[in-house]
Amino acid sequence: MDYEQQRKAGSSSSSSSSSSPCSVPLLESSSKGTASIAQTLGNIIVSVIGTGVLGLPFAFRIAGWLAGLFGVIIVGLCSYYCMLLLVQCRRKLSSEEESMDLKSYGDLGYKCLGRTGRYVAEFLILIAQCGGSVAYLVFIGQNLSSIFKGYGLNLASYIFLLVPIEIGLSWISSLSVLSPFSIFADICNLLAMAIVVKQDIQKVVGGEFSFRDRTAITSNIGGLPFAGGMAVFCFEGFGMTLALEASMKDKSSFPKLLATVFTGITLLYASFGFFGYMAYGDQTKDIITLNLPHNWTSIAVQVGLCLGIIFTFPIMVHPINEIVERNLGKGKWFRKLHHNSEYPTTRIGKYAMYMTRAILVVVLAVLASYVPGFGVFVSLVGSTVCALISFVLPATFHLVLFGSSLHFWQRALDICILSCGLLFAAYGTYNSVVGV
Repeated sequence: MDYEQQRKAGSSSSSSSSSSPCSVPLLESSSKGTASIAQTLGNIIVSVIGTGVLGLPFAFRIAGWLAGLFGVIIVGLCSYYCMLLLVQCRRKLSSEEESMDLKSYGDLGYKCLGRTGRYVAEFLILIAQCGGSVAYLVFIGQNLSSIFKGYGLNLASYIFLLVPIEIGLSWISSLSVLSPFSIFADICNLLAMAIVVKQDIQKVVGGEFSFRDRTAITSNIGGLPFAGGMAVFCFEGFGMTLALEASMKDKSSFPKLLATVFTGITLLYASFGFFGYMAYGDQTKDIITLNLPHNWTSIAVQVGLCLGIIFTFPIMVHPINEIVERNLGKGKWFRKLHHNSEYPTTRIGKYAMYMTRAILVVVLAVLASYVPGFGVFVSLVGSTVCALISFVLPATFHLVLFGSSLHFWQRALDICILSCGLLFAAYGTYNSVVGV
């Protein structure tokens, strides 16, 4: 999700410790591009790879291994191309107005489509962020249910047990103290992926594996957009594109560096989804860690994943809090409560902030308790808001800004991506809702 990538990139970058209490530890301002190629490489990796990758083997089970490989590669190529479109749009606007400093997706949307563009971009990012936060809670709940079997608690019970913890963490003023847990969660992701591959190798060597039992292309056509939605969710990192490119000291090398990283990540995703499905076949669960044997190694990985996500959840929801509190702050009554110099009134304003953050966590927990499964929900989020943010908006911005100056094949490609993105969002949403 966009701000999930922002919080992870912030954990790996040298963010200023003097940030305001309500600021996310992100990359440096776009006017201070000092990051080396190696630093940007690390930022791109942690901005793209997240917990969604653990659902890819399930996507391969739904679509078939050949269709899954093809889908991951296509989504990777389209994501890379659309990220370059955003960079091109920002460079064009900056060249026309030297003083312009476009820092966010919403800023770019405003320059391309006016207030409507900003509202649409920020609304989609807000919904995507809420979806990612709910996916976090579902992920934790399903893993805890798997670890503590036999205790008589269901998924919703584990989710609501987390609510007091997450409310308390969301009240922390400086989010930079939580950023190391982002790296911890990423390490656990890599460990989980390594253990899954290890299990696959053991099954092949032990004779428990039969390639003929694995479906190449599913007969259920609905499985293809379902898997596509999960792939889009895994590649979704568009909220960080402008910040990553602006942070580089040598911005001209960004396209080549991005191509190198996306090639590696695409191969990693394709291999992980393929091997995970080959290891477990039709028994592949929507979170691959749930297929691991119930031993201490697997339990340690699952607990590590849950702890990392528990502590990074408040960073995930922080942008939602910013949007809510910014809109509340536009009201005269809230400004009077929050900014009045009298101490009692200031306390009331702070309590109002604490209350809104607590309500948000409770609402997200309620939504998560009704989610039927991690895989279905991730596919829904990927098919809807992520597809619109990743493909539809970049192609639209590019067409609006460059217009007739584009070559015919460029306009055709942008229109194709725009049209396919809209169709994919509509059909993918339908399949996720009715089931595949």
